[in-house]
Amino acid sequence: MDLKQIEYFLRVAELRSFSRAGELLGISQPSLSRQIGLLEQELRQHLLSRNGRGVEPTEAGLRLMEHAQALLALAARTKEDLQTFRRAPTGKVTIGLPPRIARVVTAPLVARFSEVFPDASIAVAEGLSTAVREWLLAGRVELALLYDPPASPQLAYESLFREELVLVTAKAGPLRLPARVKVDDLEKYPLILPSRPNAIRNLVEGVCRPRGVQLKVVAEVDAVETMTELAMQGQACAVLPRSATHGAALSGALAIAALVSPSIKNNLLLATPRNRPSTRLADGTADLIRALDIASLFKPGRP
Repeated sequence: MDLKQIEYFLRVAELRSFSRAGELLGISQPSLSRQIGLLEQELRQHLLSRNGRGVEPTEAGLRLMEHAQALLALAARTKEDLQTFRRAPTGKVTIGLPPRIARVVTAPLVARFSEVFPDASIAVAEGLSTAVREWLLAGRVELALLYDPPASPQLAYESLFREELVLVTAKAGPLRLPARVKVDDLEKYPLILPSRPNAIRNLVEGVCRPRGVQLKVVAEVDAVETMTELAMQGQACAVLPRSATHGAALSGALAIAALVSPSIKNNLLLATPRNRPSTRLADGTADLIRALDIASLFKPGRP
């Protein structure tokens, strides 16, 4: 059925007159009559009966009037929705980021967001991955970047960037590190690790536990920057993402050993809720994050 034909029929049926409906619609009476005739042929029903005062809808016509009003209202809403969809999204989106990721991602993300969504705003909430994950589940943020979060039926995960963990200590300190340290030998070193359930701690213990490696943790510190500062004092070794050592390594302060047999890599994931409807703005922000070259943002020499 043609929506225009349905509109013509509805106006004639409501006004009980071809002439008045034609004036309202801006169409000649013969053309109006022909279009309704085509509709009657398609439906194989007489929709209007003519009398001396004008026309009356038949029983089939009355039934079509009920459907016609709903169809035309739906068509109008669909048109309005698509016209709105074409316009740039408005509103606000909140993203949760771990501090180390926020430091390198926030500036390029906000700059690109302002270009693509000039009528919208973005908020960044910083916290450890465990806290950010809870914010996402509670609806405080709409999407998040997380390090190695536990599986959840409520969240969808997409891997963005994997990075190796390394063992570090002060280059001039009493501890000596070879260029490579086997995971089985980690128990030989006093370690600085985050407290549970930090992602790095879970990752390291998850590799060591099945191998029977007994870790000697002498300090538990959750902030990567503080872990690095403690390692630079030389009394213990920290397990860190390699990118966290770039500044100190360039200054010659840290000795860095690759962890091998096996290597240990963290996994940065884009997390979104499965059970809540997403907005166009949130989906667009997720696309902007996917387009970022996160590996290059962590390269040495970047601020």
